[in-house]
Amino acid sequence: MKRISIFLFCLSAPFLLTTCKKGEGFNLFSVQDDVELGRQLRDEVLANPQEYPILDRNQYPAAYNYVEDIVADILASGEVTYANEFAWEVYIIHDDETLNAFAAPGGYIFVYTGILKFLDQKDDFVGVMGHEMAHADRRHSTQQLTKAYGVSLLLDVLVGNDQSLIADILASLVVLKFS
Repeated sequence: MKRISIFLFCLSAPFLLTTCKKGEGFNLFSVQDDVELGRQLRDEVLANPQEYPILDRNQYPAAYNYVEDIVADILASGEVTYANEFAWEVYIIHDDETLNAFAAPGGYIFVYTGILKFLDQKDDFVGVMGHEMAHADRRHSTQQLTKAYGVSLLLDVLVGNDQSLIADILASLVVLKFS
């Protein structure tokens, strides 16, 4: 009987992990989980200054004001679902060679100095920030984690395995492509 249940679950899993609404998918993580996972990823980045040299806010107030004003404008648009639930913290990584930005779950945004220097029009940078904020707001990273670990996690619960996957999930968050 247990094997039949597992077989039926595996057969139905693709339907459980998808939805008919465009842009939405099944997510095992709560909004609060997004915030906590993002906080842990942020702490991991901040603890690694060799790889992620974060600009000091006190030494670069103009750069932070520029980026944070754009974030505030996007949040004020009324288009951000989790405007009040997510942290929406910005960190600028000193790396002039990297033309990128990324968003961790829960609204933790990391911007490289390279993209700030490369984009000479504010509107272009607003587009980048809107794109990154949309990744967080639409919860793309935890949806990816659900796809990667969801069936495995649910199967472990179903068959009674008490194995924790959190270490694997957190390790995956560090290497997931958020952009």
